[in-house]
Amino acid sequence: ARRDIPTSYHLAVALDDALQGVSHVVRGQDLYSATEVQRLLQELLGLSPPRYFHHRLILGPDGRKLSKSFKDTGLAALREAGVSPQDVKRLLGL
Repeated sequence: ARRDIPTSYHLAVALDDALQGVSHVVRGQDLYSATEVQRLLQELLGLSPPRYFHHRLILGPDGRKLSKSFKDTGLAALREAGVSPQDVKRLLGL
């Protein structure tokens, strides 16, 4: 797992996903290593794990990964701009 993510985060994610009935998790490849820790916690806690898909990172023109933390354009803004679901899937490599 990534060293910059504390153990409490993994526990919170595992429990929160189970309580909300999350069945699928789609996230960037940068969080791939976190999945192993979360799956282990789910198993130890007797929780049903969701299905995971890790997409390639979506980069901006400057080569930096797009992120809500940097106030990059989110899915809602893409919808408002008329970007089609097919175009979003293509951006995600689906």
